[in-house]
Amino acid sequence: MSGPLVTIVTPSFNQGRFIRATIESVLTQDYPNIEYIVMDGGSTDETAQVVSEYGSRLRFVSEPDRGQTHAINKGFQQARGPVVAYLNSDDTLLPGAVAKAVAALEAHPGAGAIYGDGYQIDEAGAVRQRFPFTEPFNLWKLTYLLDYVLQQTVFFRRECVEQLGWLNESLHFGMDWDILVRLGKRYGLVYVPELLGCLREYETAKSFAGGERRFRELAGLLRAQTGERFPPGWWFYGLDTYDKIWFRRCKPFLGEAAAQRIVHLCRARIDSVQRHSQGYYTDGWAGRTLHWMLPMGHGAFAIRGTVPDWSPRFSGQAFRVRVNGREAATARTGTGAFELRVPLPGGGAPVIRIDASAAVRPPGDARRLAWQVSAIEPCR
Repeated sequence: MSGPLVTIVTPSFNQGRFIRATIESVLTQDYPNIEYIVMDGGSTDETAQVVSEYGSRLRFVSEPDRGQTHAINKGFQQARGPVVAYLNSDDTLLPGAVAKAVAALEAHPGAGAIYGDGYQIDEAGAVRQRFPFTEPFNLWKLTYLLDYVLQQTVFFRRECVEQLGWLNESLHFGMDWDILVRLGKRYGLVYVPELLGCLREYETAKSFAGGERRFRELAGLLRAQTGERFPPGWWFYGLDTYDKIWFRRCKPFLGEAAAQRIVHLCRARIDSVQRHSQGYYTDGWAGRTLHWMLPMGHGAFAIRGTVPDWSPRFSGQAFRVRVNGREAATARTGTGAFELRVPLPGGGAPVIRIDASAAVRPPGDARRLAWQVSAIEPCR
C-alpha cells in the first residue's frame, strides 16, 4: 500500500437513514490505505444492520458514550493512521478527497491540518449550494470572528491533535472550531482549493436546532480563545441566533412586516461585522486599522504591501504596529511598495494590530481604504 494510513472516524447515533451514504463515500475513495471506524453510541435504529453489510471493510464499535465529541476522541485514540479525520453519520466525502488531503499534508509538513471546499446538501443528498464561507487560512478571523472552515473537509495530523489534548469534550456544538483554532495557533492550517466534502442540512440537524444553547457555547469558546468579553464573533453568532428568536416572539405583537424589519437590521449588522471587523478585505485591501494573527514560534514577521497614489493624503502614509497590545514598530512609507520587518515576542500566537495614518473612500466604493496587503508572514 502506498501513502500513509488515513483513519476516518464516524461518530454515530440513530442516523441509520443517512449512514449508508456516509459509509459509501468513504469506502469508494480511490486512496488505497484507509482505516475506517464507526463509533456508535448504542443506536436503536437500523444503524447496526446497515453497517453489518460492510463486514471487515470497517470497524464497528457500538457502546454508550458521553456524546459526539467523546466518540470522536475514542476513535482518534484508537486510530492507527498518522492522518485522521471525522465524518458525521449524515455527511459525505467527495470522490478523491483523501488522496488530495494526503498530498496537501505531505506538501506542507508543518501544518496541523488541511481543509478545503465543499457543498451543502439537503436531506435527500441533493446539492443545495457550494459552502459560501470557506477562504484561505486567516488565523485572526478564525479566532475572533467565525468558523469559516467546512468540517467535512478537514484532515488532521493525529500527533498534533494528541499534543493539544484531543477535542474538548465539554463542547457539543463548537468542538471542531475549538480544535481548529488551537491547531491554527500552534501549527497553522493549510487551505486546499479542492472540493472535498458535503454538509447535510435539515431541520433537526444539530447546527440548526441548537438555538440559544449553541450560541452560549460558542460565546464561551470565543471568550476563552480571545480573552475578550465581546469579540466580533459574539455579535456575529449572537445576532444570527437571536434574529430568528426575536422574529418568532415579535411577530404576534408587531406583525410580520415589523418583525421582518428587525430581522433585516440584524442581518445588516451581521454583514457589517463580518466584512469590516478585521479591517482586511478579500480583494487584498486593508482599512485604517488591520488585525492579524500568526501561528506561534517565529522571531520576526514581515509586512509587505503597497500604498496607492490616487489620493494626496497617501503621500505621508505612516504605520504603527502593535503586537499583543505593545508598540513594536513605526514607519513612514509614503506611496508605493514597502516592507516592514517587525520583531515578535516569545510565547503564544501573536495578535497584531496595524494602524495606518490615512484612509480614503475611493469613488464608487463604500469602504475607507489605506493600503493593499501583499503578505503578512513570518520572516524566513
